[in-house]
Amino acid sequence: MVDVVLVLDAEGRYVKIAPTNPLNLYRPSEELFGKKIHDVLPKEDADRILHKIQRALEGHQPINFEYKLNIGSREVWFDSSVSSLTDKTVFWIAHDITERKRADEERKKLEEQLFQAQKMESVGRLAGGVAHDFNNMLSIIIGMAEMTLELDLPTEGLRHNIEEILKAGLRSADLTRQLLAFARKQTVIPQILDLNDTISGMLKMLRRLIGEDIDLSWHPGPDLWKVKIDPSQVDQILANLLVNARDAISGIGAVIIRTENVVIDDSYWVETPEFVPGEYILLTVSDTGAGMNEDVRENIFEPFFTTKELGRGTGLGLSTVYGIVKQNDGFIYVASEPGKGTTFRIYLPHFEAETALVPSKEASGRAPTGMETILLVEDDKAVLNLNKIILEKLGYTVIAVPTPRQAIHLVEERLGDLHLLITDVVMPEMNGRELAEQLRAIRPDLKCLYMSGYTADVIAHRGILDKGVNFIQKPFGINDLAVKVRQVLDHSE
Repeated sequence: MVDVVLVLDAEGRYVKIAPTNPLNLYRPSEELFGKKIHDVLPKEDADRILHKIQRALEGHQPINFEYKLNIGSREVWFDSSVSSLTDKTVFWIAHDITERKRADEERKKLEEQLFQAQKMESVGRLAGGVAHDFNNMLSIIIGMAEMTLELDLPTEGLRHNIEEILKAGLRSADLTRQLLAFARKQTVIPQILDLNDTISGMLKMLRRLIGEDIDLSWHPGPDLWKVKIDPSQVDQILANLLVNARDAISGIGAVIIRTENVVIDDSYWVETPEFVPGEYILLTVSDTGAGMNEDVRENIFEPFFTTKELGRGTGLGLSTVYGIVKQNDGFIYVASEPGKGTTFRIYLPHFEAETALVPSKEASGRAPTGMETILLVEDDKAVLNLNKIILEKLGYTVIAVPTPRQAIHLVEERLGDLHLLITDVVMPEMNGRELAEQLRAIRPDLKCLYMSGYTADVIAHRGILDKGVNFIQKPFGINDLAVKVRQVLDHSE
């Protein structure tokens, strides 16, 4: 029989055993006759079962319950029913429900994962929903502060106050970017990179970030494959991981950064089902810090989860890393134990390309200027006025209008030169892409620069992030706008 069918007496002695699948018994049935359950099962299990037998005899009513036994190396669950057969014996039937229990546990795990995904998506929607208006306001705060600092201010105290306003605006912009990175809605422009070159260029900044007491070791892997990722995201990943490592190290310690090529096959799936087989570049960041227990490790990618003191962390650093990795079709694994440090392993997909197109940093110095004529279209009047002032200070002639229809009418009537259109993407009458197409029908040589505070999914939906399209993400500073405008004007299309 598939089920275990027994007759036991009031003391838990095996009286009769039906022919049963031996996998469901502790030992062959002939070895059980005459023995008590306390001779066979662990005391705790035997006590519980004897209690059920006695209840069935006393009440003369069937008792149904589930129990778990360790039979050899197997953990087996049973659904059982005990009913009185005579005044001194009970009839016992137990059905193996191990597979059902495993399925229930798997379903529960999937439900928890779904809940976690929904929770993260909710935060992402919240971040994306406020990003546009928030970024417009930050553009004004940052731009006005930068322009004020260029003036001959009467006192050092006033200059200090304006500098603090600018710092707060820039920190707020960083916070927005972190939220959007976590939500995987950050506007990014992926490029083909050699990760070794990119990290090597960051080492000086990273060493300043972690301080003199912590030794930073860099071990680049040989013949590293290429990855396709926005270089600013590599900056964010390493900066957040190293700040996390720095805060976990008390006194003197060490951080090690490694890269290597790895191939993941199906054998990884058993331990880590989220790993997708394929070729990856593995970026490993290890520290000798305090480490984490299991409860903390399971929650570290939660937005706003932090073990730091109040005011020392936003709880967005590691969730930012998580979002960036997922946005780039990679995955991340964390190994940590209290007192033994922490290791983050980040797997980024191998991008097959012959050469790496590593971006060069803009040379620092004064903001580039120009004398061309620019048509500026922005439905937020405060942002429109601010950007008009900035561009005019840079030497440009600026025609500023708040709606696309006004822009079209103006271009139809205007006879003079018009070199560049700078337009917001999302506007009430039509989007920036549609406006640019209509204006180019009138002025085929008109160049275009798009700007927006909306998130990447909104912009991509309107085709703005296509290859070759010029785009600047709000909020941006005076120098960012100056450099971008000059790049677009000087580029031959």
